Amino acid sequence: MTGTQGRVGVLIQGAAVLVALAILLGLGTWQVERKAWKEALIATLTNRIAENPMPLPPPGKWAQMEQQDWEFRRVKLTVTFGNGGDVLAYTSGSALRDDVKSPGYFVFAPASLQDGKKIVVNCGYVPSKSYPHPQGTLEIVGTLRWPEAPLWFISAHDADGAVWYVRDQTAMAHLKGWGIVAPFYLEQEAPVPAGGLPHPAPLKVKLINNHLQYAITWYGLAVALVVVSAVFMLRRRRDQGPDSSAGRY
Repeated sequence: MTGTQGRVGVLIQGAAVLVALAILLGLGTWQVERKAWKEALIATLTNRIAENPMPLPPPGKWAQMEQQDWEFRRVKLTVTFGNGGDVLAYTSGSALRDDVKSPGYFVFAPASLQDGKKIVVNCGYVPSKSYPHPQGTLEIVGTLRWPEAPLWFISAHDADGAVWYVRDQTAMAHLKGWGIVAPFYLEQEAPVPAGGLPHPAPLKVKLINNHLQYAITWYGLAVALVVVSAVFMLRRRRDQGPDSSAGRY
């Protein structure tokens, strides 16, 4: 290999190392930013879930309610359930509820407010597709939630819309003919029905925050890359030796 070819090879290797180093440092910095975001989110959710329930804002204000300002706030309201018409949302377990420890379903049901407007209520957990349907007029306490975004690789629901895999109350209402519903749904926490099912429960913040570990991993890989590259370059220079250019004379 000529001296020119060797220098080109070194430059290519150095450029590849710099690109890899930039990626690793970028990933580490991103995880540091995610750590700060997750800590702020946990603090916000903890504070909101600990607040006393407030009255549900009137329908005229629903369009102005931003998700980042209202999600996970607790509200109290009176609703009237119809006879049936609810659907099931499959769950493999819940990161926000202690009582859901095995696969099952959440019961999503349309309910009417006193002014006739409709809101969808997640009435609670059931272990199977056989359960008592929510009905009657109740004063309930719950937490405001916004619909999940659809996933391109998972169907939103089964063939007839009886079981859903994406918690999107507006899509449920459209498919099942519930009419116009609120842009959010309610996670009911009380009261618990006499028979225990569907079983509502208060939400608890149990978000995992491993971003510091991830940041240390990426930064550690960046340091290892620098060390390995430096050792490689030193060995290369040593192997070439001081007489490597003697052929030019």
